Amino acid sequence: MTQPDTLASARLYLCTDARKRQGDFEDFVDAAFEGGVDIIQLRDKTLEAAEELEMLAVLRSVAQRHGRLWAVNDRADVASISGAPVFHIGQKDLPLTAARTLLPNVTGIGLSTHTPEQIDAAVATSEGPLGLDYFCVGPVWATPTKPGRAAVGLGLVTYAAEAQKRAGDGVRLPWFAIGGIDHSNVEQVVAAGASRIVVVRAITEATDPTAAAKSLLQALDTVQR
Repeated sequence: MTQPDTLASARLYLCTDARKRQGDFEDFVDAAFEGGVDIIQLRDKTLEAAEELEMLAVLRSVAQRHGRLWAVNDRADVASISGAPVFHIGQKDLPLTAARTLLPNVTGIGLSTHTPEQIDAAVATSEGPLGLDYFCVGPVWATPTKPGRAAVGLGLVTYAAEAQKRAGDGVRLPWFAIGGIDHSNVEQVVAAGASRIVVVRAITEATDPTAAAKSLLQALDTVQR
């Protein structure tokens, strides 16, 4: 397992659809990266594989221009073909061990977690060639991007922070709080123990994605001082 250097230092992770309605995918991801987003994941269940690969080629080009990371969700075949540096899976998606057999060792793999037990399992996999590179904790608040999934609350964010401390001198995975996080509540999330966040609507629905990203990073900086 080789973790990209930029993944270890990433703080702001954005998930976006293909923006078919707006028709501005390339301009949007360029603006988001310009504002300081570290990773952009294309997550759009309406895309067929061929169309997703086309969109990922655009994302890859923009990300490389900014020296940032980009990610594929769920599909290891698409991640492999597109050369994605980051791949994300959920608890019911392709198992981590299977994903590792399909992807290059340099691919950073992340996992969604929703319970203390899942966090403990993620932390326990942090060492060795089959381990994770990061995990996400959430959804902190209910969000329309994950319909039907109950919010886990700030308590699980604190649990994740404490779990990493209990790991002692072992490998400490980067982890991100996710779910309903925006400018109105980011300070609460950081106060609960998170230093990295994943957002969707806070940037995708912003009239100025660059300014929205900068504002979120400023909030992280202010709380962490």
